[in-house]
Amino acid sequence: MKLPSRKKTIPTFTIIVFALASLACGAVATQVASIETRVAGTVRAQNEAFEAAESAPILPTALLPEPEVIITEPVAVPLNDEAVATVVTDSNNNPEPITIAATVVDAEIESEVVSDAPPTESPLPTAQPLQADPLQGSVFVDLYNRLNPSVVSIYVFAATQGEGQGTGWLYDAEGRIVTNNHVVAGADYIEVTFSDGTKQPARFLGADETADLAVIQVDTYPAGTQPLPLANSDQIQVGQRVVAIGNPFGLAGTMTTGIVSGLGRTLSGRVSPEGGRFSAPDIIQTDAAINPGNSGGPLINLNGEVLGVNKAIVSETGVNSGVGFTISANTVRRIVPSLIANGQFTYSYLGISSQSSSDLTLPEMDALGLPNRSGVYVVNVVPNSPSAAAGIIAGSEPSGIQGLGRGGDFIIAIDGNPVKDFSELISYLVNNADVGQTVTLRVLRGGTEIDIPVTLGARP
Repeated sequence: MKLPSRKKTIPTFTIIVFALASLACGAVATQVASIETRVAGTVRAQNEAFEAAESAPILPTALLPEPEVIITEPVAVPLNDEAVATVVTDSNNNPEPITIAATVVDAEIESEVVSDAPPTESPLPTAQPLQADPLQGSVFVDLYNRLNPSVVSIYVFAATQGEGQGTGWLYDAEGRIVTNNHVVAGADYIEVTFSDGTKQPARFLGADETADLAVIQVDTYPAGTQPLPLANSDQIQVGQRVVAIGNPFGLAGTMTTGIVSGLGRTLSGRVSPEGGRFSAPDIIQTDAAINPGNSGGPLINLNGEVLGVNKAIVSETGVNSGVGFTISANTVRRIVPSLIANGQFTYSYLGISSQSSSDLTLPEMDALGLPNRSGVYVVNVVPNSPSAAAGIIAGSEPSGIQGLGRGGDFIIAIDGNPVKDFSELISYLVNNADVGQTVTLRVLRGGTEIDIPVTLGARP
């Protein structure tokens, strides 16, 4: 097979010359000048090396030796004198060094290639090792060593669906493991593998389809394995560093890193009796790589606390595209105990359909008679629901906007907590309100703020 010839390239070297100047005329002043001089030319020794390589076979990159890059120290030179610097390339190319002469004039350097011969003066300075970023090294290594034993691979088999695989993590000392509902839903057999290779059959305890959370349990687990602590997800900030540990594509114990990319996202849950879908609120967005098999694994902060449970990705190819979604730790803290105790979680219920003001344009808000501020516009009130009983009004007057009527209540707060959008309203109900509890909605109605008490029901 004829191998393609290698294209000759002439590397461009960048030299930084530091000049230390000493002025005469009785007064001595020290000046330091630096310049980045770009030298592009034909180096005889490199051309010879490339010509010799014309007939050499092209090796896979995995087989090529790592280049050895030598970093030299700055060279100090007097003002109005010549500075001599040596260019050193990586050891794979092995070119003869070239010498650069630079003349310093009024702190400006003019340079040219004067010779391609090896230097005859002092030897090269000793290479200085690059300093590692601690966040790229020991912190992540320590996190992985401490937390990976608590992250498990989950294998499931269902007679109607076949095999499946996901991730989970040890929630408590009783061997309970948190994962996604979609990982274990409908499984006839569940098996857990710990990081040391120990396998245990697991039994299903409970699940919630809307939040996409489930709890399974094993009877024993490896000695020294510790449950993972939950963070307070109300304290998460966009830009915060995070790591994800899981089993993407069956690759056990894979760790990826990233940041929190967004907060307060909402994802669709199960279908409601009215034909729409209930929402899963308080979703964290991250760019940490999440792929098939990561589902159910933890998203972790640098303190080793679980920020949430990895749930889904946005992708046109089925693999990570930098947009992943995680169920928040506060939602886990709220729902999981009920799954353990009762096998299910009962949501509190207002009984409205709504539109966030952030999803409306200014002309639409004007047509609906809404002020230019954040809030939740009531589009529909479910008959015989808690909101209907409390007298919440949906927009029903003609507005010129398809599907949206004018004259509805505009919710701006719940129990004194400002509501920016629908996600914040549902997050409050999920994480803070129980069935039978009375909450106070502050709404704008006809330009006037009024408080309306609503006694919450159970979500049907």
